[in-house]
Order: sequence, then C-alpha cells, then structure tokens
Amino acid sequence: MQTEKVTNHIVQWLKDYATKANIKGFVIGISGGIDSAVTSTLCAKTGLELLCLEMPIHQALSHVSRASKHIDWLQDNFSNVKRLEVNLTPVFDSFIETLPEVKNEEERFLSLANARARLRMTTLYYFAGLHGYLVAGTGNKVEDFGVGFYTKYGDGGVDISPIADLMKSEVYAIAQLAGVNSDIIEAAPTDGLWGDDRTDEDQIGASYPELEWAMHEDDKKKTENDFTGRQKEVFILYKKLNRANQHKMNPIPICEIPNDLK
Repeated sequence: MQTEKVTNHIVQWLKDYATKANIKGFVIGISGGIDSAVTSTLCAKTGLELLCLEMPIHQALSHVSRASKHIDWLQDNFSNVKRLEVNLTPVFDSFIETLPEVKNEEERFLSLANARARLRMTTLYYFAGLHGYLVAGTGNKVEDFGVGFYTKYGDGGVDISPIADLMKSEVYAIAQLAGVNSDIIEAAPTDGLWGDDRTDEDQIGASYPELEWAMHEDDKKKTENDFTGRQKEVFILYKKLNRANQHKMNPIPICEIPNDLK
C-alpha cells in the first residue's frame, strides 16, 4: 500500500464529503484503540472541526489513559480538535437497574456489551445533531465486511466510514506514518465492551493477520478443502462468522408487497 498517498486520499475524501454536505466537521468516540486513533487523526487532518468524545462505561484505566493521551497528542498537533468527556457509567448502571432480573447473569453479558456500544452511538449522534457534525465510523475492512465484528446500531451506526476499505494491517501502517502514540500501536486490539481485559482475538478465536489471510483466500474462491491444520481452522472460523453476520453487512430486509395486493 502507498501509505502516504492513501492517507492523503482519505483526508481529501473526508473534506470533500463534508463540504458538499455543508457539514462543519466530525464527531468521533475515542476508545484508546488503533482504529479510533487513526480515524480521528485523518479527520483532524482535514482542518475541519473535530470533537473527540471520551465515553467511559466502567472502562479499564489503561483504555482511558490511552484515549486521553491520544487526544492530548491531537490537540498538540491540530488546532481544530476539541475534547469532551461524557461519563456514561451512571446511565448504563441506571439502565441495568430498570431491567428485569435474570437467573443467570452470564446469559445477558453479550446483550449488555452491545448496549454499551448503543449508548455511545446515541451520545455521538446527540453531539452530531447539536453541532452539525458527521459521526465518523472506526470500523476497518476485516471487522465491517469480513467477520462482522461490531455492534449493529452501536459502533456500526455511523454517517461515514473512512477506514472501512483498509485491512487492519493497513490501519497500523497509517498510524505509524502519522505518528500515533506507540502505546496505542502496541496495545492488543479490544472492543472494550466487557469491563475486563479480553482482547478481540480472545473473542473471535483468531488474530487479525489470520483473518486478513482468510479474507484474501475467500476472495480467491478457495474452500476449506484447500487447507490443513491451523489454516483450515481459521478459514472455517472466518466463513462461519461471515455467514452468521451477513445481517449486519446487508441492507435491512424489506417485505415487498406485490402490486396485485395494493
């Protein structure tokens, strides 16, 4: 990848899109991860207004520290960046208190993890509407179109997706070129939705390099019979997740009424 040219292309695309839409700038949630760090940096490079939101919900201190440090770096390098912390922990706790009890708390862990992402989406759109901004998405190609590793109407609820055509490794390349803080680049990828230290690899069952490989092989129309050992295991996992999460990647199904019934 021609990293510098790709970086400039995305920045110009963002600027052109916002200008044509008569939008003043962007709002983005900063998690302390590589994807939000790169996306916010690209938005900052447009020269348009950028509001960086920190939205902790029982967040690990390491995530909070990385996010805050990244925004410090953005503000040191770009005069168009503003920051705001919105502590969503009380809102999340209040939401849980209103829900009926369940016999086994573990049964609703995934639903509550997704609820965190949807609370953040709601908050982003509140400020987008307030200031006339676009919500910038942080999903990369592997997450958005490979395994569907995101929350529907959570971090998947955005106006624009600047890095959705980039593999995870390409996101890292842009981060290196842009000078993103090393603690973000070196941190294990995590969605931060569980209140513990589990990584994306823990949840998915494969690393991003493995998933990128599987995505490339799938594009070549390979099948699981073309592989053995760990490669076969990863390819089967990739295909399973890709099929299971098509509902996230495809448009919402519409029940079309036949003309003779209208």
